Amino acid sequence: MEEYTDVKKLFGCDVFNDRVMQERLPKKTYRELRKTIEEGSELSLEVADVVAHEMKEWAIEKGATHFSHWFQPLTGVTAEKHDAFITTPGNDGQILLSFSGKELIKGEPDASSFPSGGLRATFEARGYTTWDCTSPAFVRHDAAGGTLCIPTAFCSYTGEALDQKTPLLRSMEAVSHEALRLVRLFGNTTSKKVTPCVGAEQEYFLIDKEKWMQRKDLIYTGRTLFGAMPPKGQEMDDHYLGTIRQRISAYMKEVNEECWRLGVPAKTQHNEVAPAQHELAPIFAPANIAADHNQIMMRILKKVASRHGMRCLLHEKPFAGVNGSGKHNNWSLKTDDGINLLEPGRTPHENVQFLLVLTCILKAVDTHADLLRESAADVGNDQRLGGNEAPPIVISVFLGEQLQDVLDQLISTGTATHSKTGARLKTGVRTLPDFMKDAADRNRTSPFAFTGNKFEFRMVGSRDSISNCNVVLNTIAAEAFREAADRLEKAENFDAAVHDLIKEYAAAHQRIVFNGNGYAPEWEEEAKRRGLPVIPSMVDAIPALTTEKAVRLFEEFHVFTRTELESRAEIQYEIYGKAINIEARTMIDMATKQIIPAVVRYTTVLADSINAVKAAGPVDTSVQMDLLLKTSKLLKSTNSAMGKLSRVVDKISSYKEGRDRAVFCREKVVPAMEALRKPVDELEMLVDKEMWPMPSYGDLIFEV
Repeated sequence: MEEYTDVKKLFGCDVFNDRVMQERLPKKTYRELRKTIEEGSELSLEVADVVAHEMKEWAIEKGATHFSHWFQPLTGVTAEKHDAFITTPGNDGQILLSFSGKELIKGEPDASSFPSGGLRATFEARGYTTWDCTSPAFVRHDAAGGTLCIPTAFCSYTGEALDQKTPLLRSMEAVSHEALRLVRLFGNTTSKKVTPCVGAEQEYFLIDKEKWMQRKDLIYTGRTLFGAMPPKGQEMDDHYLGTIRQRISAYMKEVNEECWRLGVPAKTQHNEVAPAQHELAPIFAPANIAADHNQIMMRILKKVASRHGMRCLLHEKPFAGVNGSGKHNNWSLKTDDGINLLEPGRTPHENVQFLLVLTCILKAVDTHADLLRESAADVGNDQRLGGNEAPPIVISVFLGEQLQDVLDQLISTGTATHSKTGARLKTGVRTLPDFMKDAADRNRTSPFAFTGNKFEFRMVGSRDSISNCNVVLNTIAAEAFREAADRLEKAENFDAAVHDLIKEYAAAHQRIVFNGNGYAPEWEEEAKRRGLPVIPSMVDAIPALTTEKAVRLFEEFHVFTRTELESRAEIQYEIYGKAINIEARTMIDMATKQIIPAVVRYTTVLADSINAVKAAGPVDTSVQMDLLLKTSKLLKSTNSAMGKLSRVVDKISSYKEGRDRAVFCREKVVPAMEALRKPVDELEMLVDKEMWPMPSYGDLIFEV
């Protein structure tokens, strides 16, 4: 019998959302909590006690036995410590179930065991988690039973942010305050808050779990460190948006249901460009909730894959030679009464508020392109960015034909008198309806593209938290809005002043606008001529965090202190060095214990075959000899490259942990890894498949 899911009943059924709070909380308590959520007012312990009690009762009804402060340290994954609701048994031996307001508001995990970049000494262990009441709690069901998960921020004993959420919340407050100043200038007296809203498209690969278990590189690093391309890759374009196979459809159905239960509005699913690659995209949500949702979604993608005998790969480049995975971060600004500040309307040339917001964002991205690039810097992204499959390494903005024309009018004549409109698209088939085209095409090669009523930042890596890039977007936008508001609030003639400011920003920051092919090899040279930063790797990007310009920006808006920025830079360097060290040691392990022994066995079989054939009579063995010579030559190259890599890896520890070690890994270890991979991938094409010690690319991406 076919199964049907009542999505309306399922959605949010395990979330302590606004509907549940209205039903269960006393009216006064509900009003006080909503005031805290909407206005940021302090929540009293008395109110917190009532909320905690009702949250506990609701969670127990959902099958929860434990609660956990669920937070996002600087490890790239979420963290949690589970406590049961039970209290000390009484004299009668009976236990009580309790959950106090204090337990809801504050937790105390060990801060010394998380990355701090030198903020905390190992012996300074105290850290705090504190409830983010703007992101609803939820009950997660797994093998451990039900757990009440409470989204929290995480800070040190001395108050520094040790997580992804705290700076994101700070940046949201900053951009809201400055954006409100702008809309007030245009006569808006009703909006009380401007919220950055985000929709993060999540790309991922699915492979068979049994094959994954035979690949040490996938197990230890999340990507294949060796692997020759199969005869067919993605060149036929037949996987993208193709019919979803039944095994994958069953998986996607379960992923959707789990997402919906936890209030994650998963909406769009499809096959992506590469074989075995897929995408899941949610509906927009406030930035901090969207970041939480994305973490939940990634966990669900992995968990459900195991149930279906598969593994979900979230690495940015699990397979060389085919499309890598990213996370498109769609970003917009919306008032609490429903106004999208990035909605151009039918006649953008007349929408002065939109044009001001647009040109402010151009200014922000141009001024802080290095910071935006750094926000997407990741070890895996070094393999992905800059290839003809993902955004280039240069930050630029795509506006499209319509908006570019409006700005060109402003720059050249001082006045925009018209906006281009989309023409009617005629299909040439009488039974198909004609319809109006959009006024501008899309550009998938741009890292920061305007797509109708939002900007799409396409650089973010598929494993990464979306918090980093949104912290930067919110803060740089806040700075540009503040500078504009400072000038316009003092203007004697507002209409003239805003017109002049839009023209000034549009003209001064045209260098950041590029509507062409970002994959074209000449674009990087053109970017250099324009003075745009060209930052090829994560190690090159990290210094942007600690420039005087960055420190001033983040300190002025109370998003980061200098100390916090320096610590995050140090953490980034450490992450890079550790990741490359693990990858290099995995390559050595695989080459030593699997690949070289397998090739030696193959050459032995070849040699024995040649001797046997020769013994049988005067038979030509030139083919076998040629194959043996080729294989032996590549085997020697492999052994030599492995020896060089081993010697380079042995030197890693001699460099001070941090930037010095990261630079050494980037300049010496990575090239040595590439040198080892080359002969091994060639050997894979020669050695008998039955003797090759691991599944091939063809096995992994075509047999799911």
